[in-house]
Amino acid sequence: MKRIVSGIKPTGSLTLGNYLGAIKQFVKLQEERENDEFYLFIADLHAITTRQIPHELRKRTLDIAAMYIASGLDKERTTMFIQSEIPQHVELGYILQSNVYMGELERMTQYKDKIVKGEDSITSSLFTYPALMAADILLYDADYVPVGEDQKQHLELSRDIAKRFNHYYSDFFTVPEPIIPSVGARIMDLQDPTKKMSKSADNPKGYITMFDEANIIKKKIKSAKTDSIGIINYDPIKQPGLANLLNIYASATDKKVEDIVSQYKDTDYKTFKEDLGQVLVDLLTPIQEKYQELIKSKLLQEILDQGRDRALDYAFKKMRKCKKKVGLGRK
Repeated sequence: MKRIVSGIKPTGSLTLGNYLGAIKQFVKLQEERENDEFYLFIADLHAITTRQIPHELRKRTLDIAAMYIASGLDKERTTMFIQSEIPQHVELGYILQSNVYMGELERMTQYKDKIVKGEDSITSSLFTYPALMAADILLYDADYVPVGEDQKQHLELSRDIAKRFNHYYSDFFTVPEPIIPSVGARIMDLQDPTKKMSKSADNPKGYITMFDEANIIKKKIKSAKTDSIGIINYDPIKQPGLANLLNIYASATDKKVEDIVSQYKDTDYKTFKEDLGQVLVDLLTPIQEKYQELIKSKLLQEILDQGRDRALDYAFKKMRKCKKKVGLGRK
């Protein structure tokens, strides 16, 4: 049995990109890897690297947990918990800070991007958070970590830290391997297909949230940027907007892009967009209904309580061994 560990940061409303690129892929992994176990956490500690409104952060944390379950998560095979409820994440994160170098942290994309933009209010936690991210993974001896293309750098650093620790202190951490979804790993903004879909986008027409009503979803797809070529074809260079919509269609239906292109080769953008809008409504409506039932019930709290207890038990034992390994404490 292998262990797969994944986390999602509760910043901003969940978008269609979050669902197709992470939630749906995680559920699919469970179906494909029926003999493996899964650890899934809500990374609320990572969220506070930038200022958050407390009650909104708590709400988004629960929203994410409920949405995963509503999307078909196997509750029996998943240890779902909230990161901040397991203190060993921070404890191990500090130890791993002592095993990562400044130069490595400076090369991390999220930090570099803010430096390039000239931002002067960068928190120290934003700089060091890759060590905490490594702790999130290594604490549970993850064999695999599902990552998008833009997250490979962080996992690679986690692997480097684990190897460095193991070399100095002798084998202790499992060195995780990446699992990269072949489709749906990167859903782009509907109005600016050069940018990843995000709730923080300036134009609300650029993203679809998991809570959007049917008419809003259809309107946003209808207004999505395409081009003047007018031919249904998959060309990310010349037709990036259309390519993004085709990727969304493929991810939502589990069809191949080339099959979708063939299906719509004799139609226009209007017809294609109308059909895609309906596909997304049919996909999201049942999930939204299950979410509404779950968020008002005690079941969600029970699942998170059970997940916390299982994760805490494993983390405590792993951390106790780790501290002994590095010479901390009296014994």
